[in-house]
Parts: sequence; C-alpha cells; structure tokens
Amino acid sequence: MSDAASAIIPPTKSRHLRACLLCSIIQTSSDFRNIGCPNCEEILQLKDNPDRILACTTSYYDGVIALIDPEASWVARWQRTAKYVRGMYAARVKGRVPEDVEAELDSRGIKYRPRDQSDQD
Repeated sequence: MSDAASAIIPPTKSRHLRACLLCSIIQTSSDFRNIGCPNCEEILQLKDNPDRILACTTSYYDGVIALIDPEASWVARWQRTAKYVRGMYAARVKGRVPEDVEAELDSRGIKYRPRDQSDQD
C-alpha cells in the first residue's frame, strides 16, 4: 500500500467530533484547529481559527464511512470523496457552508453540493 495522504482517525465515542461541511471528513475540534481540514484547508482556512471551525464544521451528521482506499471505493465515488484523503467521513451532514465560502467556490468554478443530500442529481 502506498503512503497516500491520510487524515487522523478520530477516537471512538468522542463527544468532540465534527464533520466538515464541504468534504464531510470527521475529526475532533482540536484536529481541525491544529491541522485544518486535510481536503479543504486552502478554501476553508480552519487551522488556528476557532470561529471558522464553528462556521464550517458541524457536530450534526449521520453515518460514518471509513475510506481506506478512496480511489478504488464505489462508496467514495457515490459520496464524491474519491479524490480526498483516507479517513472517516460522514454519510450526511446537517448545514451549509457560509456564503463567503460558496462565493469562493463559485469564483473558482466549483459547484457546491451540500452534504445533506438536499441537492441530488
């Protein structure tokens, strides 16, 4: 197996787990604060920014998916996480990214798809 980038696997039964509203990776609040989001940091800028962490992550999510080999996983393709790092992902998150993040995505030509499955295509 290659040394592909991977996220920190969060501890089980932690009350401090949060899911990124953009990519749905699950990490502890302290991991988001210390390393940011391993998939979205360039856009979200969560590292060392507690207010941004609260705005761009949520503790309200359903289901947990363990992605070990995202590029080969049909679940990763279905969840649109095949290009992301290995780690734990929420099947569905509640909430949307802030408007400034949506505007940034739009300016980069990236279509925002909420992870709450409200925007099915």
